[in-house]
Amino acid sequence: MNCISVEGLVKSFNGVRALDGLTFSVECGDSVALLGPNGAGKTTTMRIIAGLLKSDSGVVKVCGFDVIKEPKKAKACLGYLPEDAAPFMNLTVRENLEYVGLVRGLSNIKDAVEWVSQTLGLNGLMSVRPSSLSRGNRQRVALAMAIIHRPKVLLLDEPLNYLDIPTQENVVELLLSMRREGTTMLISTHIMSVAERLTNRVIMINRGRLVWEGSISELMMLVKPGERIEETVARMLKEA
Repeated sequence: MNCISVEGLVKSFNGVRALDGLTFSVECGDSVALLGPNGAGKTTTMRIIAGLLKSDSGVVKVCGFDVIKEPKKAKACLGYLPEDAAPFMNLTVRENLEYVGLVRGLSNIKDAVEWVSQTLGLNGLMSVRPSSLSRGNRQRVALAMAIIHRPKVLLLDEPLNYLDIPTQENVVELLLSMRREGTTMLISTHIMSVAERLTNRVIMINRGRLVWEGSISELMMLVKPGERIEETVARMLKEA
């Protein structure tokens, strides 16, 4: 069963086509890296899947629900960390988490807030407003808001942005544990080491079109002698 299904996605901005018939799917339980150069359409794709942006044409389903026809059911399955995510600056960290828990209809918000704050090391920041936090700490709060309801499907757009090395490692371990628990993930990242650790499949897009898809092991087989995997990806995107 596919937990994410994207079929024939088209989106233009001011006459410029950002997505051009993009089609792919992510099976439930899979963790997939979405790769492509700047301007390839990765963030646009994420926003459409999350139901925050409407496509010009095409169909997107999350957990079997059409994001246009059944948006509430589709969004109930989702957690989304956008690129350059920003919590509500006029609320404290605790109020941000409690608000998301309320919107998500959690039965025990207190326990959910305690779990996510402990998991991401936010306990000492709960009474602070995000406007007073570093960009890295804001990223941790935004990630906490994305996972507080333990979603079936998690969309992550550059999840390690702004994080220092120890925090990056903690977040990677958290996402690995969620993957082991069956969370389906679509991760947009430019860091190949992250893709190799967190995902089992790769989807490459460029100019809004699918360039290549396959397993991490299949991608490794395409690496030429003396070539780093980042160079392989760049070459494949350039040749597409």
